[in-house]
Amino acid sequence: MNFLSHYYFDRANSNANVVMGTVLPDLIKNAAKEANLYPQKNEFLFKGNPDEEHLLLGWKRHLAVDLFFHSSDFFLEKTSVLKQLIKPIVENTPVRPSFLAHIGLELLLDHLLVERNLIQVNDFYEKLNAVKKESLSDFLEHCNLKNPEIFFNFLEKFIGSKYLLSYQKLENISYALNRICMRLWPETLNEKQLEVLTFELAIFKTALEKDFMDIFKDIEEKLR
Repeated sequence: MNFLSHYYFDRANSNANVVMGTVLPDLIKNAAKEANLYPQKNEFLFKGNPDEEHLLLGWKRHLAVDLFFHSSDFFLEKTSVLKQLIKPIVENTPVRPSFLAHIGLELLLDHLLVERNLIQVNDFYEKLNAVKKESLSDFLEHCNLKNPEIFFNFLEKFIGSKYLLSYQKLENISYALNRICMRLWPETLNEKQLEVLTFELAIFKTALEKDFMDIFKDIEEKLR
C-alpha cells in the first residue's frame, strides 16, 4: 500500500511517532533505494526510549499491512483487471504492465480515500512534522542507515511539498506513475500514452470504488 493507505489505519492515532513509523519503510526506500533495514529483528536496540519504541511499532504495522494486502484476493483480482487495461498502452515500451498495475492500484486507493474524505492529508503531514528529528535520527542510527542526511533531505522536501495532495486528480496519478517508471526504465510514457492511461484509470476507478473499502475493513480486522 502507499503512504495514505498506510496512514488510514492510524489516522486516529495521536502519537506522531507511530504514524511516522507506518510510512518510514517507504520513505527510506524512496530516499535511498539501496537501503535494507530490519529493525524488527533487533527490537532490544529500541527499548527504553518511548519515541523509538513507537517508531518501531509503526514500522511493524507497516510490514503487517503490506503482508495482508499483497497476499489478499483483492490485490490479485484488482491488479489482474488493471493490468489488462494497461497492456495496450505500454506496448512497445519497456514498462511492465504488471508493475504499473500494482502501483496504479495503490495510488488509486490513496486517491479514493482522499476523494471520499476518509483521511485528512494535511493532518498526515502535521503528524510527520511533529516527530522530533533527534528521536528519528537515533532510531535510524540503531537501524544502521548509511548517509542519514540523504534521508532527512528527502523527508524535508516530502513534507514541505505536500505532494500527496495532488492525488485528488486522476491525471496526477498518471503523472506520478510515469515518474516512478522513470526511475526504472529510460523510455517511459509520452503525453498521448499518459492521456490514455488517465482514461483507463477512470474506467477502472468506477469499478474499484464500489468495493475498495472491503480491503481496508479486512486488514483492520486482521490488525486487531
